[in-house]
Amino acid sequence: MTEWLRDAAWPLWLEHGVDWARGGFNESLDPRTRQSTAPFRRLRVAARQVYVFTEAQALGLPRAAEAVELGVAFLRTRARQPEGGYARCFDLEGRVTDAHRDLYDHAFVLLALASAARLLPAPPLRREALDLLGYLDARLAHPLGGYAEGLPPSLPRRQNPHMHLLEAFLAAAEAFGDDLFLHRATALVELFLTRLRDARTGTLPEYYADDWTPLREEGRHVLEPGHHCEWAWLLDWHARLVPERGATGAAGPLLDFVDRHGINPRLGTLRDELWSDGTVRSAGSRLWPQTERLKSEALRTGATPEGRARAEVALRRHLDGAPPGLWHERLDEMGDPSGEPAPASSLYHLTAGILFADRPRGA
Repeated sequence: MTEWLRDAAWPLWLEHGVDWARGGFNESLDPRTRQSTAPFRRLRVAARQVYVFTEAQALGLPRAAEAVELGVAFLRTRARQPEGGYARCFDLEGRVTDAHRDLYDHAFVLLALASAARLLPAPPLRREALDLLGYLDARLAHPLGGYAEGLPPSLPRRQNPHMHLLEAFLAAAEAFGDDLFLHRATALVELFLTRLRDARTGTLPEYYADDWTPLREEGRHVLEPGHHCEWAWLLDWHARLVPERGATGAAGPLLDFVDRHGINPRLGTLRDELWSDGTVRSAGSRLWPQTERLKSEALRTGATPEGRARAEVALRRHLDGAPPGLWHERLDEMGDPSGEPAPASSLYHLTAGILFADRPRGA
């Protein structure tokens, strides 16, 4: 499926998803007009698009390097704030409209800095990455492990920002060669093992109280099959970099639960949300879980061509019938698309999922 990225998706988003004149990235593209009607820009989209176009440049897409430079300039001159951290939202001219510091978004800034180091001078990017980590430690570190959701603080706590921070730490360790980032990655794996996962069921709750107690309703918690698959990928990545501290055995129960309860039997796609007793909370299928399933099928113990093929068919359901380079972001339980604009943020998931699955194992 890399050909779809290289020949359709990346060129389309480079042409229509980059606001070259104003130095930013569009939030979404309408399937009919290829235009964006969103009157704002988000930090996470800028950071994710730096990652996307770094990967596109590596496979030879013309002007992709310019998009990376544009994105890094946006992070440095628009998003980064003098008092530390990065603002969350901007108008189309790049003026800050929401200065909230969001942990989830900061994880993607770190991923962007690590990604850009493949194209741009690494020493300043490394300094910015270390400054970001220092900001998180000083302002968001939580006494019971992990980090607060942001500034100002909010509840519930979520596993999702910590999952992406683990991804960013691993990417930074590879990009900059710093053991510090590997140590931080290992600490988040330990947090997963001791605080985040439900050891009784082997599943991963989405939401927690301030003390990391999972939020439950009638004795059960909410979970997302796509995040089960994403954690399996991250645990595998961590174990390859830190084999003596690896925890790949924890991925088995996550994927077993997905196999038993997470797949819509009519469509073969991953459902959006389940309860921990296996019943369905949200029966539709978003695009991004299908890309995470593709990753997990590529690395699971006993991986088979049939498993990979099923995951690819599920992903293609979101591509079939969409204009070249775009996708159906949501399908309902019967497979009917929502018709909404394709969000730029999903191109990160497509790029990461497809490239990982198509890459030879061990490369």
